[in-house]
Amino acid sequence: MALGRAHSVAVTGVDGQLVEIEADIGQGLPSVHLVGLPDTALSESRDRVRSAVANSGEKWPDGRVILALSPATLPKIGSVYDLALAISVLDAAGAVPSERLAKTVLLGELALDGRVRRVRGILPAVITARKAGWTTVVVPECALAEAGLVEGVEVFGAVSLRAVIAWLRGEGTLPEPNGELPDTARSRGDLSEVVGQEEARWALEVAAAGGHHLLLTGPPGIGKTMLAQRLPGLLPSLSEAEALEVTAIHSVAGALSGEHPLITEPPFVAPHHSTSATAMIGGGSGSARPGAVSRAHRGVLFLDECAEIGGKVLEALRTPLEEGEVRIARRDGVARYPARFQLVLAANPCPCAPARDVDCICAPLARRRYLGKLSGPLMDRIDIWVQMHGQSDATFSADAAESSAVVRERVAAARKAALHRWREDGWLTNAEVPGHALRQRFRLPRESVAPVEAALRMGRMSARGADRAIRVAWTVCDLRGADVPGAQDVMLALNFRQRGVQ
Repeated sequence: MALGRAHSVAVTGVDGQLVEIEADIGQGLPSVHLVGLPDTALSESRDRVRSAVANSGEKWPDGRVILALSPATLPKIGSVYDLALAISVLDAAGAVPSERLAKTVLLGELALDGRVRRVRGILPAVITARKAGWTTVVVPECALAEAGLVEGVEVFGAVSLRAVIAWLRGEGTLPEPNGELPDTARSRGDLSEVVGQEEARWALEVAAAGGHHLLLTGPPGIGKTMLAQRLPGLLPSLSEAEALEVTAIHSVAGALSGEHPLITEPPFVAPHHSTSATAMIGGGSGSARPGAVSRAHRGVLFLDECAEIGGKVLEALRTPLEEGEVRIARRDGVARYPARFQLVLAANPCPCAPARDVDCICAPLARRRYLGKLSGPLMDRIDIWVQMHGQSDATFSADAAESSAVVRERVAAARKAALHRWREDGWLTNAEVPGHALRQRFRLPRESVAPVEAALRMGRMSARGADRAIRVAWTVCDLRGADVPGAQDVMLALNFRQRGVQ
């Protein structure tokens, strides 16, 4: 009896767990048995691995082969274990030495001819290996740039099983990351291209400075989508930790570009209004994949024509908006995905949506029903509401509007002030500050919060809405360079919450 061993990683959500793969070659009729809760894709790897080994010029054992993946109670999903399965069998057969193998984690799917194919979740898998203390990771060569983003671990790229075997035997080398990353900045248009709409532009600047959620209403063609698309251009670039976190989510989703392995700019995700709740939040059969809210993590989620989106889909946004995280429960466990994004909603005021509001032919009840899908609890989580109006005199104006670069400087200064204020608690933006901190440790003067208290007494807003208004007031204060919000800042924040929907 011969026993071989190799290691791989199981990825659930953006978290990973090391998997030990043991291969036992015993007496009996030639067969392959796979144990350890494999899914269908992994169960089929028996045939892939056997063909890949044979087509790589190696001999498959003639006896009974048992492949065990542990922890045995952890469900194993996908084809990421193929390379490790093949090497463990060759290790049991004595075809490869164990010196390098004992310190190496193997990731990758095998083709029948022995080629190593890319799989989802390479980046979180390599991060898991590093945290577990492993020094070497072998990944598909096409995912080398992605795996090379992780520091503190030696990464090699494999184009084929034959190349990995030669490397383990000391007869060849495997390529390493070159350390060069292409520029990932992508232009989504400049704010100077938006003419007029001064109030909406100001609201966009406040939203960018404080990380607030935004609702834009108005007739079609007025510039709601243009403004939303230019919001990422006002946000600062992602920090190193944020870039790795966002890139890991896109890696698991299979949306990571080989040409741009590291996402350094805030993502912009705009699903169609016919999207399902699963596509929005995440899920699917088998392994739960990240949805639009997670792919927009540390960026912008734009829902155009939000009044046309299903009510269940919109209501599913409540928890991510409040907690900044999505937890998808399945029979075998819970997948956790970060989802701290800025939500931008855009909607027409009514079904007919004429250019001028006086030309509307909709009945009052139809107008109320149209935006009625935006429930009170959801609207309570939106910080800034803006109703946009047509400005025919500004459409062909020759006056140049402020560019994104100019506005971005003010946004950066405001965010820097907020970061300095909240640095001891770890909050990055005003939108992340919990309500109890605003009311106790950072209490505003009584005369400043008087308008909010009056609105609460009159039942015009909830306690959550009051907290959000105060957060916006802090952002307005940061934009004008003051230390503490005054009554005027609070009134501006309340004004943002009392318009936009009629």
